[in-house]
Amino acid sequence: MSTVRVPPVLRQQTGGAREIEVDGSTVGEALRSLVRRHPSLREALFQGDELQPFVNVYLNDEDIQYLEKLDTPLSPRDTILLLPAMAGGS
Repeated sequence: MSTVRVPPVLRQQTGGAREIEVDGSTVGEALRSLVRRHPSLREALFQGDELQPFVNVYLNDEDIQYLEKLDTPLSPRDTILLLPAMAGGS
């Protein structure tokens, strides 16, 4: 199983979990597995079948946008990091 690291801003939707083990052979399958377990994450992560434009996803410190995006293959010891873009300031 791969691990998804959940940032503080999304932990309310995961019951406070910082890391969640997920099944899947690609990043997309793993994130869909995560959403099946925590349906309230769907809106935060996906827009239809694609990632929300403001969500950055890293696989073992590499941005999946420079790999194969949601089709990026996973191995059982991989870690997926979710980083929603933050806005603010004045």
